[in-house]
Amino acid sequence: MSSIISHYFPDLTANQKKQFEKLYALYVEWNAKINVISRKDIDNLYVNHVLHSLGIAKVQTFLPGSSILDVGTGGGFPGIPLAILFPEVQFHLVDSIGKKITVVTEVSKGLGLRNVKAEHIRAEQIKGEYDFIVSRAVTRLKEFYGWIHRKTKKQNRHQRENGILYLKGGDLDEELNELKRPLQVYNLSDYFQESFFETKKVVYVPLP
Repeated sequence: MSSIISHYFPDLTANQKKQFEKLYALYVEWNAKINVISRKDIDNLYVNHVLHSLGIAKVQTFLPGSSILDVGTGGGFPGIPLAILFPEVQFHLVDSIGKKITVVTEVSKGLGLRNVKAEHIRAEQIKGEYDFIVSRAVTRLKEFYGWIHRKTKKQNRHQRENGILYLKGGDLDEELNELKRPLQVYNLSDYFQESFFETKKVVYVPLP
């Protein structure tokens, strides 16, 4: 099923293809020890987790030398698929649950990813600044904004202002209104044809 990744990202190198192929066996192995993906969902790894994570890359590509923070990464989503796609970008994957960071560390090691740092830490305790902060629906956007709104670099390296790229699904009107900030919403169904993406979105919030 990793061929679905090549379908939507046709410029992958041979090494990237190999890394995406390896993901399934690594997650099956580690998920049996530490549950980070529901048992029934592991068969849908490439669509529901890997491709979903890469939806961020359809909205924003990251320049070499950039730094990205993935908050509440769980088993490594969206950070690990993005780290494969952008090998010259540094990814800091954090989660408040240590067992999940064990999985992230071991999967990264198994893939030979040198651009991933995994850390067991709460978002509010993170020191440092990043170009973009990514996450996959860890909480309501207003609460998430409160955790991380001072953690982006002042200097913009990309055309788009530094900020949050947040993967969310469903009807978001109420949640986005309570944030009371300028933002843009991208429908992943514009990029991917699988039915899983019908209600899935990337929300971009610039952080001045």
